[in-house]
Amino acid sequence: MADLNIKRILIVDDEVDIRELLKEYMIIGDFQLDEAGDGMAALKAFSENVYDLIVLDVMMPKLDGWSVCREIRKNSKVPIIMLTARGEEYDKLLGFEMGIDDYVVKPFSPRELLARIKAVLARSQSQNQNESSSDLITYDALMLDRNARTLDLNGERLSLTPKEYELVQFLMENPNKVFSREQLLTSVWGFDFYGDDRTVDTHIKMLREHLGDYRKWIVTVWGIGYKFEPSK
Repeated sequence: MADLNIKRILIVDDEVDIRELLKEYMIIGDFQLDEAGDGMAALKAFSENVYDLIVLDVMMPKLDGWSVCREIRKNSKVPIIMLTARGEEYDKLLGFEMGIDDYVVKPFSPRELLARIKAVLARSQSQNQNESSSDLITYDALMLDRNARTLDLNGERLSLTPKEYELVQFLMENPNKVFSREQLLTSVWGFDFYGDDRTVDTHIKMLREHLGDYRKWIVTVWGIGYKFEPSK
């Protein structure tokens, strides 16, 4: 009988040496591993199997990682860790806007990747448990549905990016608490952020535009960060 506690992971990279190296570490971590050498093979494997996490390279033949990610996100929230040789801030922001869960720049330590895989899986499991325990968060005309990952304003569905949704969910789950930009990056993005903190400011600005008259509920605490204050 298969062990239901063993997590199944798909490694997608066109470099055979990297796949072979990661395979050794996945065995150490007690993971079941599938491989794909290009984007088309990755989508085929994804359509035929259920995965707990996908490690996805950006630069690949036939179909690049961004395109694969877009296709997967059309109907799945499976955790995705992107591998790339490029470390520019733009690439990180693009990835997180597309709904990836973590970002590892090549060359990387296999042990670090294994640790990040375990961390992302733990966050995903915790989030699923939270969503199942309480579905809705409501403040006046705002209603957030954890299961559907949606936010409605006056009965109208707001069009949010994955990270905008995760940021507003975190704030609404913690009303009247002040969070620094660094705390928000850690809690929402879930990775060690090596750039500046404009990422948070940009997402706060976009959220306020979505919220209209309720924009004032996302309060700037000067010199510290932000808080969600629904009574303001």
